[in-house]
Amino acid sequence: MTIKIASRLDPIKPSLTLAVTAKAARLKAEGVDVVSFGAGEPDFDTPNYIKDAARASLDKGVGKYTDVAGTAALRKAIANEMSTVHKTKIEPENVLVSAGAKHSLYNLFMAVIDPGDEVLIPAPYWVSYPDMVMLAGGTPVYLPTKAEDDFTVTAAQVAAACTPKTRAIVLNNPSNPTGAVYTRAQIEALAKVAVEKDLLVISDDIYRQLVYGGAEYVSIAALSQELADRTVLIDGVSKTYAMTGWRIGYTAVTAALAPIVKAMIKIQGQSTSNPTHIAQAATLAALTGPQDDVEVMRRAFDERRIEMLKLLRAIPNVKCREPKGAFYAFPDLSAYVGKTTSDNKKLANDVELCDWLVDVGRVAIVPGSGFGAPGFVRLSYATSMANIQEGVGRLGRALATLK
Repeated sequence: MTIKIASRLDPIKPSLTLAVTAKAARLKAEGVDVVSFGAGEPDFDTPNYIKDAARASLDKGVGKYTDVAGTAALRKAIANEMSTVHKTKIEPENVLVSAGAKHSLYNLFMAVIDPGDEVLIPAPYWVSYPDMVMLAGGTPVYLPTKAEDDFTVTAAQVAAACTPKTRAIVLNNPSNPTGAVYTRAQIEALAKVAVEKDLLVISDDIYRQLVYGGAEYVSIAALSQELADRTVLIDGVSKTYAMTGWRIGYTAVTAALAPIVKAMIKIQGQSTSNPTHIAQAATLAALTGPQDDVEVMRRAFDERRIEMLKLLRAIPNVKCREPKGAFYAFPDLSAYVGKTTSDNKKLANDVELCDWLVDVGRVAIVPGSGFGAPGFVRLSYATSMANIQEGVGRLGRALATLK
């Protein structure tokens, strides 16, 4: 038979982040010593009280279907948490629990984007935003930012980019991949434009608890009821609680946006149904239990951030802005793009450079092209201090061999 693949997949690219991580894992499985900075995944284990709650739940009948949108207890806990953080009233019925924040975002774009709708995406961006928009039939509109501006988009840029087709803006704060954190003044300026241009704000807050060095997470929804009523909040437990593999993310909105969550529930009901029951029990424990482990991990990330930044800046011709949130450094390696290896192979772009670094330097980093920033690379410091010191050392030594 003739195999035909849907044309909607033609512009969709595989995730470079996952590709780099998979290659590093494959080499490690073959016995090759590779230091990987690819995955955005804490190296800490899930805190014990969360695992204990998951074990205990097995004796209480966990293993059955739940409501498509999540258990009542978890939705209530999420509503309470989000209401407190964002200083607005969120009811449990306006919360949807999904299989990770990525799943939440996919459901959201499918629910609100019609063919031809435009979505503003500041660049550098998390790799999946544009492809999700395109899968929903929309058009991603990129708003380039500069390292010297700490990779933050300006209100003037947003206003200038709006057209009659503009539906929404994605605000990822703190940012993956740059670690940028918007100031209160910047958030207030963006909020003003969102109201003036009647934009839906998609606020991806998955890293909101991981900020450092005096930086502050400012919720755009908390500025006013008017902003809360046009903001879709995306969050989850993966990064904060070292629960990436549990696959729990969630969407929360005020009553004004209740139709959006209802539409997302309809989509989820026809695709995955409820997220895993035992993972929901673990998430309930994470949100309602002691939060000491969160601060322990945040402090460790901060120490690693400082060390990685120092080591990267010590490499000749490498420039790196200070990341103030999440757990990524985003240095500029463009000085090494176009250089030649010892066996006379020209590394024409950042993808080829990063591929060579894995094969020869035995260090895995993600090329900035996947984030809309060619010449830059992303390194995760959600790994041990020993890995950071060894891995960045390998990076420097490998780069020094290029000519």
